[in-house]
Amino acid sequence: MIKRLFVAVAAVFVVASASGQQQMIADKVIAVVGNQPVLYSEVVAHSRTLTEHYRSQNFTSDRDPMAEALESLLEQKLLFIRAQLDSIGLENLAGRIAAMAEDNVQAAVDAAGSIKALENERHKPLFEIKEDTRSEIEEYFGADQMRSHLAGQVKVTPGEVDRFYRHIDRDSLPIIPEQYVYAQITKLPDNVELAKQRARDRLLELRQRVIDGERFDRLAIMYSVDGGSAIRGGEMDPAPKEQFVGAFADALGKLQPGQVSGVVETEYGFHLIQLLDKPAENLYHLRHILIKPSYTIDEQASTLDFLDSLSGVIRREELTFAEAALRHSDDEASRQNGGVVTNQAMLFRFTGNSDPSATRTRFVRDNIEATDAQQLIRLAEGEISRPFMGRDVNMDEMAKIVKLVEIVPAHTADLSQDWLDIEAMALARKQEENYQRWLNEKISTMYVRIDPMFRPEDFKNPKWFK
Repeated sequence: MIKRLFVAVAAVFVVASASGQQQMIADKVIAVVGNQPVLYSEVVAHSRTLTEHYRSQNFTSDRDPMAEALESLLEQKLLFIRAQLDSIGLENLAGRIAAMAEDNVQAAVDAAGSIKALENERHKPLFEIKEDTRSEIEEYFGADQMRSHLAGQVKVTPGEVDRFYRHIDRDSLPIIPEQYVYAQITKLPDNVELAKQRARDRLLELRQRVIDGERFDRLAIMYSVDGGSAIRGGEMDPAPKEQFVGAFADALGKLQPGQVSGVVETEYGFHLIQLLDKPAENLYHLRHILIKPSYTIDEQASTLDFLDSLSGVIRREELTFAEAALRHSDDEASRQNGGVVTNQAMLFRFTGNSDPSATRTRFVRDNIEATDAQQLIRLAEGEISRPFMGRDVNMDEMAKIVKLVEIVPAHTADLSQDWLDIEAMALARKQEENYQRWLNEKISTMYVRIDPMFRPEDFKNPKWFK
């Protein structure tokens, strides 16, 4: 339902004041970058979390954990300062920050046993704990946005990719797992409109049950097919209205807190929306129930029979698979490509954009929709599956036949076969080199003081010491 997903942060996210693990020690400022102090307690909490994270990844760092934690925090604070100076805004993340702050504080209250116990532990009232937590999360996301902004400014040319490949140690190239190239023909059952009407009627029934006094969140848990929110009673993190697709955003903008919308249709299905509150001017805190059209066995059978007949025509070579896809497939993306499946629909769903240069036709098994993968592993190259009920990228039901075009064996990444993977490696290296130059430049122009208990040789970047 969201137009795009926030990119998951790669580093460990630590909020020391909300971890519930901070020891009551004699605190002091042990470093300053710009006007931002770093407290000893922050470094202790961060070093513990880094250690726990490494342990969960079966990794052992050879660095002093306190020095590693301090360097990470110094870098985060410098990035956040620059984000503010360069007007790298966090407006689109305001809802996520508010929700995470609330969750972290609640976790700390639960760990302490009560609000009073937490206040005694932190030696400050709850409203200050909440504000500190929000500020720490804002700092983390501000730093992450700044680094993403810097990375987005870096591009690589084909010549740079070629030079990168020619000079890289071959042992550093990744092993590309076995990949599948496959084509599909998809068909929606004939009774699509009837199935849509059943979904609308179901939501109207649920809406009436809410009006009659049943709890929206309980109905969402029982009936919503949006797995990400259903487990939370349909609740979503506060977000700007623009974060949602058109019809959903329009309906949301007309609601007052506590109101429930009528049935809203989007490309993802049919929704009921309940506005909980507006924590800020353009932030909407809501619940929703998602219902998708579903089909009876008889409705499915007629479509499966059609594809069974069509696959017979293809096997008798009266039509090629590509010709049959162009004439009969309901999937607009693959039908124009001879039925061959690409990653473009998935890219658009999760980013809102489709970059033709990022098109892939090879997929490792884990990245193929489960019902498709179950069919493909039974096929030899060139074979066509029997018809089956599958799903598209929006998880909508449809009948399919798939053809296994090619199996690409596992191999060391090669420029002729794996250009996009090697291009990504070349880009990542150039981004990191650009970032380190930028970081060193900013360190040199910014006030930095570090307690003498830390030594330059304990840091990955000794330029922090002046």
